[in-house]
Amino acid sequence: MSALIIGNWKSNGSKETNKLWFTDFFKHIKDDAESFSAICPPYVYLNQIIDLCSKSNIKIGAQDIDFSQGARTGSISAKACKDLGCNFSIIGHSERREFFKEDNFDIRKKLICAQENDLKIVMCIGEPIEIYDSGSTKEFLKKQLIDSIDGLNLFNDFIIAYEPIWAIGSGKLPSSEEINAIHFYIKDIVQSASKNNFTPKIIYGGSVSSKNAEDLFKEDHIDGALIGGASLDGKEFANIANIYVNRGH
Repeated sequence: MSALIIGNWKSNGSKETNKLWFTDFFKHIKDDAESFSAICPPYVYLNQIIDLCSKSNIKIGAQDIDFSQGARTGSISAKACKDLGCNFSIIGHSERREFFKEDNFDIRKKLICAQENDLKIVMCIGEPIEIYDSGSTKEFLKKQLIDSIDGLNLFNDFIIAYEPIWAIGSGKLPSSEEINAIHFYIKDIVQSASKNNFTPKIIYGGSVSSKNAEDLFKEDHIDGALIGGASLDGKEFANIANIYVNRGH
């Protein structure tokens, strides 16, 4: 999946503000940055968003999928997301883990379901502040990864988003060097755990903005970004994508 600058709108947006967002985005995005950009709007706006960007190279994703279909009131199946025109889905976002009590094995079932329905995957992992402060980040991430992907075949349609929970929406983030080292560690674990020794792209999520994007993207193992609050501004999101394509490696 070429889209590595991904905007997660969460439960934000309206028909009117969505139109204004794309006006600002298309005004400021560079042609070579557009194909690296993706948006995950709320489900109810998927049709509108797909229509608004139908003549562009922007990819559209779901914010989550269920691991089944049928008698699952309020859930959205992978099959339905694919049918609507989604290219990929976020799976395992920290807010799903926290508020909906999804565990690593729920995430694994969703990964398998996405693969079965030909949906590309952005799988989120990340540690809470108490794990970070105790120096146990690597052990925590390794368990998330092993429980979720051990023995699975992974391909180029599989991306991992590292999002330290304590950095999301806080304005705080680890140093770019620290993030880069964690990304290198994640790649090593995934290569060992996956059935086909796959090395994924790793993108970073957690208070990413145009102010810190250049420092992040200069690192060898930070392959992109999962962007929350800053993605709600079309100009700001375009600026981050533009910085990404000019990163120099």
